[in-house]
Amino acid sequence: MNNQVDDWQKLGSYDTNIQAELHANLLKNNDIQVSLQALSAIPGMNSGAVLWVQKQDFDKAQRILDSIEVTPGTDFD
Repeated sequence: MNNQVDDWQKLGSYDTNIQAELHANLLKNNDIQVSLQALSAIPGMNSGAVLWVQKQDFDKAQRILDSIEVTPGTDFD
């Protein structure tokens, strides 16, 4: 019997809740079960979050997040 309680792996930590939620929704849209752990118990603190995925989805989730293009230093002026 597989005990899914012990099969969660930390995928990443995020500085803001919104970034964690955005990535979590992207993974959910790709049929990956995701759990978010807020780093503050105070609602509205936006102190960050940890993203957890099931062990069997870890590699797929990592590939999806690694495929996101990031352009550092973009000037929006």
